Amino acid sequence: MMGLMVSEETRTTTATPIRGSAEGTESRSQPTRAWMTRLVTVGIVLTALNLRPAITSFGALLEDVRDGLGMSGSVAGLLTSVPPLCFAVFGVMAPRLARRFGPGAVVCAGMVAITAGLAIRPYTGSVVGFLAASALALMGIAVSNVLMPVIVKRWFPDRVGSMTGLYSMALALGTSAGAAVTVPVTDALGGGWQSGLAVWAGLAAAAVLPWIALVRARGADSRDGEPARAAHPAPREPGALRITRSRTAWALAVFFGLQATAAYITMGWMAQIFRDAGVSAGTAGLLLAVTMVMGVPLAFVIPRLATRMPHQGPIVVALGVCGLAGYAGLYLAPAGGAWAWALLLGVANCAFPLALTMVGMRARTGAGVAQLSAFAQSTGYLISIPGPLLVGVLYQHSGGWGLPIALMAALMIPQIAVGVLAGRDRTVEDEAAPGRRA
Repeated sequence: MMGLMVSEETRTTTATPIRGSAEGTESRSQPTRAWMTRLVTVGIVLTALNLRPAITSFGALLEDVRDGLGMSGSVAGLLTSVPPLCFAVFGVMAPRLARRFGPGAVVCAGMVAITAGLAIRPYTGSVVGFLAASALALMGIAVSNVLMPVIVKRWFPDRVGSMTGLYSMALALGTSAGAAVTVPVTDALGGGWQSGLAVWAGLAAAAVLPWIALVRARGADSRDGEPARAAHPAPREPGALRITRSRTAWALAVFFGLQATAAYITMGWMAQIFRDAGVSAGTAGLLLAVTMVMGVPLAFVIPRLATRMPHQGPIVVALGVCGLAGYAGLYLAPAGGAWAWALLLGVANCAFPLALTMVGMRARTGAGVAQLSAFAQSTGYLISIPGPLLVGVLYQHSGGWGLPIALMAALMIPQIAVGVLAGRDRTVEDEAAPGRRA
C-alpha cells in the first residue's frame, strides 16, 4: 500500500509542473524541481529550529522576566501553561488555512508571526503585552507544528522516515539551544533579559526566507496543492473525512497527549527533583540538558526505523520501558544514579518524533495527513495541559516527590497501550471515510 502511494505521488508531482508536452520543457523543469526540493529541505530544518526556543528561552530567563515585569508567581505559572493551550487552539486552524493558501504559504506566515512575536514581547513593558506577543509567536508555532508532517508527506512521500527524523533532530537542537544558550548570550549582550529573548527573532527571520522563495515560485503552488487534490477522489478530502470516527486517530491523539505530558513534566520539574535530592543547581541543569540532547541523535534514528516496520508497537513499548525505569530510578535513588535516569528519560522522550512519524504513516493522502496532524496535535496538547500543574500540586501538598513520580509512572502505562494501538498498520481513510464504521 505504501509503495502504491509513493508511486502515485511521484507520478503526480513529476507530471504537474510540465504544462506542455515538449521534451525540452520537461528537461528544463528537472533542475527547477531539484532546486525547490533542496529549498524545501532548508525550510524544514530552519522551521524546526524555531519551534521551541520561544518557550525554552523564556524558561531560562523566567526569574529575570518576573522581576522586570513585576510578574506574580501565579501569572508566571500561567505563562508556562500557555504553550500547549495555544498549540491546541491555533493548531485546529492549520488544515483550513492550508487548503485556502497552501501549506508553504501558511508556514511562511507562521515564521513571520514567530519573528514578530519574539521581537516585540521583550519590549512591551507590561505583562499583558508580553502575553499577547508570546501568543502571536505561539500561534505561528502551532500552525507550523501541524503542517510540517503535511509538507514532508507531499514533498518526500518516499522518504517520510528520514525527513521526519531530520525535522525532529533540528527541533531537538532548537529546544536544547533555547535552554542552554540563552543565558550566556544574555550575559554577552550586557545582561539585559530583553536582548537575550529578542535575539531569537533573528533565527526566526532567517526561516522566513526559503518559504518566501517557495511561495513565489509557481511550481511550489502546484506541487503544494493541485496535485494532492487532483490525485485523490473527493470523498477523501478533509471536508468528507470524519476524523473523530477513526479509532486510530483517537489512539494517536491520546498517545501524542501523554508523551507531551511526560515531556513537559520532565522539562518543568526534573531539575528540581535532582536539586531536592541534593544535586547542585549546576549539575541539575546539566542533567536536564543531557535528557534533552538525547533527542538529537535518536530523533533521526527512530523515524527511519519506524517506517521500516509494519507495526510501530515494539518501539512504543521499548520507549515506555525506558521511561518506567527512569521514574523508578528517580524514586529509589535520584542522586545516586542521576546520570542513568537522565539518559533513560531522554530516550523515553523520543516518543515525540515517533508520534510525528506515525502521523505521516497513518494517512494515505496529503489531505488526510493534514487533518490527522491537526486532530492528533490539538487534542494531544489539550490532554497535556493538566499534567505539569498536577505534579506541582501533588509536590506542594505531599511535601515530596513520591506521589508526583508515581503519577508520572502511572501515565506511562496508558501511553504504551494507546501507542501500540496507534502503531497498527492501518489508515484513517479506511476508518473515517463516509459510510464506513471505525
